[in-house]
Amino acid sequence: MTQTIAPRVRTLLLLLLAACGLLLTTAGPASAHAALTGSDPQQGVVVDKAPDQVSLTFSEKVALSNDSLRVLDPKGKTVQQGKPFEVGGTTYGVKVHSGLPDGTYTVTYQVVSADSHPVAGAYTFSVGAPSTTSVSVSGDTAGGGAVGWLYGFGRYMSYAGFIVLVGGAAFVLGCWQRGAGVKPMQRLVVGGWLTLTSATLLLLLLRGSYTGSGKMGDIFDLDLLGNVLQTKAGAALVSRLLLLAAAALFISVLFGAYDKREDEEKRDLTFGLAVGGTVVAAGLAASWAMAEHASVGLQAGIAMPVDVVHLLAVATWLGGLTALLVALYRSDAPIESAAVRRFSQVAFGSVVALVATGVYQSWRQLGSWSAFTGTRYGQLLLVKIGLVALLVGIAFLSRRWTAQLADTVAQRGKRVQQKERVAANASGSGSASASGSGSGSGKAKGAKGGGSKDPGPSKGAAGSKRAAQLARQQAAMDTARQKRTRDADPNRFGLRRSVLAEAGVAVVLLAVTTVLTQTEPGRTEEDAKAAKVASSSSSSSSDASDSSGALTLDMSFDTGGTDGKGVVTVDFDPARVGGNEMHVYVQRPNGRAFDIPEVKVALTLEAKKIGPLAITPDHIATGHWSASNVQIPMAGDWKVAVTVRTSDIDQTTVSKNAQIG
Repeated sequence: MTQTIAPRVRTLLLLLLAACGLLLTTAGPASAHAALTGSDPQQGVVVDKAPDQVSLTFSEKVALSNDSLRVLDPKGKTVQQGKPFEVGGTTYGVKVHSGLPDGTYTVTYQVVSADSHPVAGAYTFSVGAPSTTSVSVSGDTAGGGAVGWLYGFGRYMSYAGFIVLVGGAAFVLGCWQRGAGVKPMQRLVVGGWLTLTSATLLLLLLRGSYTGSGKMGDIFDLDLLGNVLQTKAGAALVSRLLLLAAAALFISVLFGAYDKREDEEKRDLTFGLAVGGTVVAAGLAASWAMAEHASVGLQAGIAMPVDVVHLLAVATWLGGLTALLVALYRSDAPIESAAVRRFSQVAFGSVVALVATGVYQSWRQLGSWSAFTGTRYGQLLLVKIGLVALLVGIAFLSRRWTAQLADTVAQRGKRVQQKERVAANASGSGSASASGSGSGSGKAKGAKGGGSKDPGPSKGAAGSKRAAQLARQQAAMDTARQKRTRDADPNRFGLRRSVLAEAGVAVVLLAVTTVLTQTEPGRTEEDAKAAKVASSSSSSSSDASDSSGALTLDMSFDTGGTDGKGVVTVDFDPARVGGNEMHVYVQRPNGRAFDIPEVKVALTLEAKKIGPLAITPDHIATGHWSASNVQIPMAGDWKVAVTVRTSDIDQTTVSKNAQIG
C-alpha cells in the first residue's frame, strides 16, 4: 500500500511521524495530574520525636498499590510496615517502625491519580538532627523511560485511528456516498479501525508497567494485566475494544451491502447506519472521557458529555479532511463539487461545536487568565488555539477553491453530455449502415456460393480475446486522459494544495492535543501551589507557636559623633525560658551593615527586680555580633538595653521592652 501513496501524501505521513516524535520526546514523562499538597512530617522539617506513621495529602483521589508509599532510612533500607491506607479524604498514610533513630529519612510515593495518570516523587525529613543519606531521589519519576515513550506513542496513534475511522466513515455516509465503492476510501477507514484497535491493545499491555515499575519486562506480566483490568482505565480500554467489534460490523455493511444498493434503496439503510454509527462513535469517545481529565474535578457530570461532543467534532472535521485528501489524490473516481460543499458545511458545524466545547474545557482546566501563561497546560493550550485558528484560515481558502471548482465541473459536465449525445447518434447511424451492407453482401455470397462458410471457433475466440484487450487498453487510456485533465484543472489543484496544508496543520494539532492530555491541568497546578504555600505558612505559624516564637527588636540610635547614626537589631531565638541564641546587627540608615568599636546588651526584668544581666556578644562578621546560650531565668516583660559605642567618646544606650518566655 505504501508504494501507491503519492509523494505529497508520503511527505504528510513523514510530517506526522516527525511531529509525533518531536512532541512526545520533548514532553518527557507524563506530568502528574494529582499533586502532592501536604505531608506529615513535612518536607525538610526536623522533628524531635520519631513519628508513628507518615501521611501524604494529594489534590485529588489516588489509587494505591502495596509499594505506593515507602519510607527509607539514611542507608536506604525500608522502615515502613504494612500496606498504605487511606487516612481520610485525599490523605493517605503508612505505618513506620517505632523508635526510629536520629537521621534523615526519605519518603517516596508512586500512585495513580483519579484521571489515570501516574504520579511519583520523593522528599526528606529528619529525626533529631539531619544526617547524610545514601538515597537518591532525583530519578523518581512516573511514566518515563521506554515504556513511557511507547505509551505516549500508543495514545497518539489511538487518537489518530479514532479520527480517521469516525471522520472517514462520516465523510462517506454524509458527504460522498459514492465513496463507499472507492478502494482508497475503504482502505483509509479500515486502516483507521486497525490503528485504533492495535493502539488500544498496546495501551492495555503497557498500562501495568507504565503506572508501576516502568520496566519493559513487565509488559507481559499477567498479574499486572489482571490488576489493570480492575481499574477505571483498564475498564475504559476493554470497553473500547468491545465497541471496536461493533465498529467492524458497521464498516462491513458500509462498504459491502450499502455500496451494492441502488440509490433509492440506500435511503433507509443510510438512516440506520447513521444512527448506529453515531452510537458507536459516541461510545468510543466516551472511553476517553470516562477515564481521563473530564471524569474528575469540577462539574464532572457536565464535563464528560462535553468531552464526547468535543472528540466527535474533532474526528468529523479532521477525519473528514483526511478522507477528502485521499479522494483528491488517490481516487480514480472524481469527487463531485457537491460532496466537497457538503463536507464544508459539516466542517463548519464541527468547528462551531469544537470552539464551544473548547471554551468550556479551557475554563474548567485553567480557572484563571494567569494560568494561560503561568502553567505548562495553559502554554500548550495557547499553541493549540493558534493551530486551530490557522486551520480555520486555510479552510476558508478551501471553500473558495470549492466554489470555483463547482462552476468548472458544471461546465465540463455539459460538454461531456453533448459529446455523449453526438457519439450516440453517430454510433446509431453507423450500426444501421453496417447492418444494411452486411445483409446485401450476405445475399450476394449466398447467391454465388449457395451459403456462407463457418469461420471456425478458433478464429472467433482469438478475435474476442483481442477485442477484450483493446477494450481494456482503451479504458486505461481514457482513465489516464481523464486524470490528466482533472489534475490540470487549476481549481482542483488549488483545492488539493489547500487541503494538504490543512492536513499538515491537523497532524501537528493532534500531536499537541495528545501531549495536552498528558499534562497537569492549570487549575490543579495552581491549586497545588496555593495549598503548599498555605501548608508552609501554617507550619511556620505552628512552629513559632510551639517555641514561643523568635523575637526581633529594632532600635534607632544616634551617638552624636561622626558616623554615629544607625539601627541596631537584636534577635532572640526561640525567645523562651532557658537557653537562647542572640544575634545583634548594626546598620547605617541606608540599610548597609557597618562595624563599630563596641556593642553590649543588658536584660532587666524590673517587675521581679532581676538584672541587669550583662551580655557581651562576639563579633562574627561586618555589622554582626552573636552570643549563644543566653539564659532567660523566667518569663516576663524584659527590658532589652543595647549600648552602642561608635568612637572612643561617642556612645549611647537604647532600649525596648518585650515579652520573653
